[in-house]
Amino acid sequence: MPQPSASDRRQSVRAGVVWDGVRTLLEGGALGADQARIVDIGGGTGGFAVPLAELGHTVQVIDPSPDALAALDRRARERGVADRVTGQQGDLSDLASLVDEADLVLCHGVLEMVDDPAASLAAIAGVLRPGGHLSLLVAQRHAAVVARAMAGHFQAARELLDGDPATGRGGRRFTSDEVVDLLGDAGLQPSTVHAVRVFADLVPGSLLDLEPGATAALVDLERAVATRPEYLPLATQLHVLAAR
Repeated sequence: MPQPSASDRRQSVRAGVVWDGVRTLLEGGALGADQARIVDIGGGTGGFAVPLAELGHTVQVIDPSPDALAALDRRARERGVADRVTGQQGDLSDLASLVDEADLVLCHGVLEMVDDPAASLAAIAGVLRPGGHLSLLVAQRHAAVVARAMAGHFQAARELLDGDPATGRGGRRFTSDEVVDLLGDAGLQPSTVHAVRVFADLVPGSLLDLEPGATAALVDLERAVATRPEYLPLATQLHVLAAR
């Protein structure tokens, strides 16, 4: 069996907790359907969409990049799930016109980049059926303050400390309380908030590449702290599952 590449190892660390949450939601019957209608906003080349289709669900990927959608189509065909994966060019502002109704919406790494997060969450709520769920992954502010300070960008860290200027390539950063409030205002009820990448961004990539078993041990550690609220401020990202 071929060994996973360095990028695969890093991806397993970064996405393991998120996958656990989504898989638990689907397998636990919360959506009330064996074949869920899933919309992946900004789903790119299908990192989540294709594996979800392999589990038997239908997935509609909405992404602004035609190149990403072309790669999505190739990946879906190679994995034999092209009949369950569709790609459409667009973004959150096009959601109402592209989606009739969804059981589950994935919005991973997108809310940071929009002009109006509240309006975007309201748009997502508008396409979720009653009882449907949102999987939301956002960048977390407190960890970004620490990361900037450790990199020597002290003024940037200070600017993020008490508020988010929402500038730069990375877009906004959110706290857990802010995300919960935004979801509530959109009519969505958070059920779980997970800490994602508490340690992953602090561990040298060379350690994962060279130390046998290091990747699996780090994934286990990330899972162990994901549900502990004291670790939320240390997480690079927050993963929230919310119901309509």
